[in-house]
Amino acid sequence: MELNAMDYFGDELNEPVSPTGQCLDNTSLCLYILAFLEFQVPIHNLPIVSLVEDAFLSIPHFTSIMVDDERGVKRWKRVEVKLEEHITEPKFTDNGIPVDSYDKHFADYISKMAMENLPQTKPLWQVHVIKYATSNAAGTLVFKFHHAIGDGYNLMGVILSSLQRADHPSLPLSFPSLKSSKPKNISRFILEKMPQFLSMPFTFVSDFGWTLLKSTLVEDDKTPIKSGVEAVEFRPFKLSNVTFSMDHIKEIKSNLGVTINDAITGIIFYGIRLYMQNIDYKSRALNSTALVIANTRHIKDYQRVQDMLKTTKGSWGNHITYYHVSVPKLQDIPISNPVQFINKAHTSIKRQKNSFAPPLITKLLRMKNKLEGPEALAKHIHGTMRKSSLLISNVAGPIEQMAWANHPIGGFFFTLSGIPQSLVITVMSYMGMLRVTTATEEGFIDEQKLMRYLNSAFEIIRHESIAKENTP
Repeated sequence: MELNAMDYFGDELNEPVSPTGQCLDNTSLCLYILAFLEFQVPIHNLPIVSLVEDAFLSIPHFTSIMVDDERGVKRWKRVEVKLEEHITEPKFTDNGIPVDSYDKHFADYISKMAMENLPQTKPLWQVHVIKYATSNAAGTLVFKFHHAIGDGYNLMGVILSSLQRADHPSLPLSFPSLKSSKPKNISRFILEKMPQFLSMPFTFVSDFGWTLLKSTLVEDDKTPIKSGVEAVEFRPFKLSNVTFSMDHIKEIKSNLGVTINDAITGIIFYGIRLYMQNIDYKSRALNSTALVIANTRHIKDYQRVQDMLKTTKGSWGNHITYYHVSVPKLQDIPISNPVQFINKAHTSIKRQKNSFAPPLITKLLRMKNKLEGPEALAKHIHGTMRKSSLLISNVAGPIEQMAWANHPIGGFFFTLSGIPQSLVITVMSYMGMLRVTTATEEGFIDEQKLMRYLNSAFEIIRHESIAKENTP
């Protein structure tokens, strides 16, 4: 339902919705972020109304709706928030059934809830209070945020600003450092960068051209992870998780001389290819591409919500971009050499990060929005997603255990809905563990088998990295 500013005659309209925000809320593309807090104790006594009020109602985007002004420009309009309309407590069935039955009720509820559009007449967020115990938690809070409100950095920051350390509530949460721990040797740095600098024009033209082709003309093959059906974003999906030790990931990183992001991406790619080969042997040689979401901020750590909101040019909003990374083929890399999946991921990601292509693509998208409008940009981004095989997004979580109102939180993860792909993978660290979450098209991808292959890929690559390190 489109709302007009005249529906709120006499009330002042606030700042315009950002171009990206408008793009993420229209008929072609409507994206949501779902964040999950898994509690270790029952949450029957959790004062959810007061907690949500304290966490959200001081933030303008959580007390506003999008309306059109007299020129048709979407703007944020402050409205009265009725918390009872944003907090939902589902009723599954009577108590006394096995936990695995609640797991199914939970999965079905999340799939249905994730696909429902939020009403435009209310601020675009919900909190779902699931008091039933599942195999992962004694109780779960699920936050549903419209992506137009902000990106993962903003929305995770809002949640994290409301939580406390379980061991010392007065101390701030800490996060994994994203900065390099090794000081750079200037001479060595110049020597290492010289070949890259000399090849930069060719690399730029190659990467830029490939990205344009992947966004417009070239579509990935249909494979066991890409059904290619129309409107796949409206089909039911299954959420699954596999968890790895951060210490083991760091061990792989150190042994192979790559980054943590390279290590986990290589593991995911290897596990995916093993799954694809098991389902259809021919798919080992078919083209598959991951669309990797990246944060364009120069900020290294989370900010307090108050700091995010200080200026309109601050860190609030959708400061994200994307780049394509090819999933290596098993015909190119022998199955007996899985470490090459890490090396390939390292080379591809490093090349994209050092290329001018992603920033230029971002500028072109802004120009397209300015000349053709949010609907045209949304169609372009939708097509870019649909032509690739999967999406990968990652967020760094706290090192320490969190609690909300003295209720300890054992698990913390997120996913995305509205993505026109059969497979969406999100990665989040928390309490020394790395959680990989998959949202898979129901009835097309065997999510349990995929989880087994991801776990197997991790074990194989870890073993191979240790052997490589110990080889004289």
